[in-house]
Amino acid sequence: MKANPGKVSYGSAGHGSLNHISGELLKLRAGITDMPHVPYRGAGPAIIDLVAGQIPMIVPAMTNHVLELHRSGKAKVLAVTNDKRLEACPDLPTAVEQGIPDLVTPNFIGVFTPTGVPKPVVEQIAQANLKLLDEPEYRKLLVSGTFEPQPGLGPDGYRRYVESEMARWTPIVKEMGIRMD
Repeated sequence: MKANPGKVSYGSAGHGSLNHISGELLKLRAGITDMPHVPYRGAGPAIIDLVAGQIPMIVPAMTNHVLELHRSGKAKVLAVTNDKRLEACPDLPTAVEQGIPDLVTPNFIGVFTPTGVPKPVVEQIAQANLKLLDEPEYRKLLVSGTFEPQPGLGPDGYRRYVESEMARWTPIVKEMGIRMD
């Protein structure tokens, strides 16, 4: 990419998505100055174009579909952007292991409620969710889908995690010059 500036582009699930921000962070941390971003209307169209050879590279969320494309040889996953290798694919290195410092951009999924939901209701939902995460078969299902369950993370812990991610990403996004349209 450095030897051929502007000739290698990358696709993402759309402008302002975590995939887009991850691609821009890759460029920033790797010192790549000219790798155009091609925003798609979702990851599906980007993946289709990658497999069809219409775009040389995408930065998608790691899913069992992407992992299957890798395993079948239809696409090659170069790295995962979690802080450690994924249980579902321990053979795939992390971006940090591949020499890209600070390229840790894990997808995270949580259960959210609107503001104002009474605390006892939030706690009831949280307890049901935590109980489900303790089920071995459910955990196995999540891991096979490339999710990394975080059992024991209740509402306060998850709120702190989201707040820390916002604090972490705000200066990075400003440094990259990404604005939401």
